[in-house]
Amino acid sequence: MNGAGKIGKVLPAVLFACLIILPMLPISTYIINVVTIIFIWSLVATAWSFMGRFYLVSLGHGAFMGTGAYVTVLLFNHIGLSPWIGMFAGGAAACFMGAVLGYACFRFGVIGDYFALVTLAVAELVALLVVAFREVTGGSLGLTVKSVGTSPWLFQFDNRIYFYYIALAGLCLVLFVWRLIDRSDMRKALMAIGEDELAASSLGVNIIKNKMAITMISTFFTALGGTIYAQYLLYISPETVCGVGVSLSIPFKAILGGMFTLWGPVIGSAIIVSLEEYIRAAYGGTYTSVSQIIYGIALLLLIMFLPKGIFGTLKEKFQKK
Repeated sequence: MNGAGKIGKVLPAVLFACLIILPMLPISTYIINVVTIIFIWSLVATAWSFMGRFYLVSLGHGAFMGTGAYVTVLLFNHIGLSPWIGMFAGGAAACFMGAVLGYACFRFGVIGDYFALVTLAVAELVALLVVAFREVTGGSLGLTVKSVGTSPWLFQFDNRIYFYYIALAGLCLVLFVWRLIDRSDMRKALMAIGEDELAASSLGVNIIKNKMAITMISTFFTALGGTIYAQYLLYISPETVCGVGVSLSIPFKAILGGMFTLWGPVIGSAIIVSLEEYIRAAYGGTYTSVSQIIYGIALLLLIMFLPKGIFGTLKEKFQKK
């Protein structure tokens, strides 16, 4: 094993150990809050990359994130179902939505730019439905998670550090699933489909089955991220979990870091969340949209000059040496 290979195996373990002990150090709770949010968005961006790296570019994952969040919160607020159980109900609902949408698109050959536009329309539709059923969902004003004090079974803790470890565990899980996909036959099939769908079909690859499988996996974990985000904030609205802005920010994070690499979505999420938090802390509400403008411009530059993202490009250069 060469030096780069050893570093590639040791560095993640060292980083994980550092993240485990980080909350135990005498640092600001604000830092812990920012890192927790980075974990959550990294989870969602990585789940999006399950599809994106195989050229199934969805611009509507906010619909699935919002479905997970709203289903879990509504089940808890109205019937008292624990979010630990409700998150699987939300994931199943997002899976079903992804399956219906995916089958309709894949069965009738909706691919490429058209697929992206259809998913974007679905995200807007979900946001409009949330607003339309305002008596139940709270509409554009949002919905607050019912407070029950301290109850770990009901996903409410007296110390916010618990959310840090829950978000970290969720991120580790989704990274592990990425590895499982990489070692499966499904990855080879999806790569063949992404390169040339007609040629893959002629070789016996089941196009619809493989696309449906990766779509359902992606939507489930996106909904899981939405649940954790909702429980952490104790508040949800179309703008925070399911609007078009959310749907576009998810792929932006993955593309910025490099959606074809394991760590790319994590790095992209860390950059964007840190930028947003810095601007919010430094300037308050004066420049609320500056971060969006900055990473929008950065995204355009990356697509033109670094199409594999920051981490993806650096990784490729180091592997050539």
